[in-house]
Order: sequence, then structure tokens, then C-alpha cells
Amino acid sequence: MMDCKKALVEADGDFDKAVEILRIKGAAKAAKKAGRNAGEGIIFSYIHHNEKIGVLLELNCETDFVARTEEFHELAKQISLQIASMRPRWVKREEVPEEIIAKEREIYKEEMKESGKPEHVIEKIVENKVNKFYEDNCLLEQDFVFAEKKGTKIKDLITEAIAKIGENIQVSRFARFEIGE
Repeated sequence: MMDCKKALVEADGDFDKAVEILRIKGAAKAAKKAGRNAGEGIIFSYIHHNEKIGVLLELNCETDFVARTEEFHELAKQISLQIASMRPRWVKREEVPEEIIAKEREIYKEEMKESGKPEHVIEKIVENKVNKFYEDNCLLEQDFVFAEKKGTKIKDLITEAIAKIGENIQVSRFARFEIGE
């Protein structure tokens, strides 16, 4: 409550600005905790209501106390729903094999050759398309499908949880299953 009051005072009573101040402070707290070992956690399972899609998610935190909390399980559920609906292939950018990125760049450059645009413009467009590839295929880069605020990514959702819970939280891995795939 005191943090909220301080943020409102700092924002001169502007509620939206106060929310932004709290989010920035939460991100700073999360950055401090990022280096800490997240050796506890849960394996969360989600089966879609039609029983044709399933997800197994390993979500790690620092203590078993946090791993047993309702907030942690709710975060795992939200991330699992994201995986079920958006089909990411990797957790983060660093996991994407370099040869796949090189191949994507090559495809995008070939698409742009016929455009007649200058080379520096083509390079910028290719970079934007590669970033879009990461957003589509890396869980942490994806927009959270159930976000109240447009543009909230999964990594933002985790950052907010870290700030709220007070421990480092990491998605270690996941597996998505679908009948017929």
C-alpha cells in the first residue's frame, strides 16, 4: 500500500503515471533477482477442454514455499494457456538455432530483392521480420493473449510476478502436445 501511495505522490495524483512508476520499480526489482538460483518449482500440466491439446511446463522459483502458492500456480496456468494457444517453439531467443535464423534472413532477403528498395532499407525490413519471427516462436517474446493491456509480453508477466512474489522465476522448458501433430 505504501508503494502505491508513494507512486501516486510521485506522479502528482496521475493514476496512469503512478501505475507506470510501479511497473518500472517492479522491473528493477526483477532485474536484481534475475541472477539468483531458481532451483525449486513445479511441473504444471494443462489439458485443453477438448482433450486434444496438452502442455507440460517446468516453471522454476527459488523456494518450495513460493512453488506451492496460489499466485505461482496461477502464473503457471496462464503461461500454459499461452503455450497451448500460441504454439511457441522455444522459450527464449537464445535457444533458436543460428542456422534457422540464417535461413529466415535469407528467405526474407530473397522476398525483398524484387522490391527495388535500397539495401539499407531492405536490411532494416529483414531485421524487423526476424524480430517478428522471434515474437511468433519464442514464448517470452510473445504478446500475452489474455493481457488486459495491449503489448504485455510473457516476459513482462513474469517480471510482474517476480516483483510481486519477491523471488526469481524462470520458464525452464515446456512441451506442447496436440492430437494429429
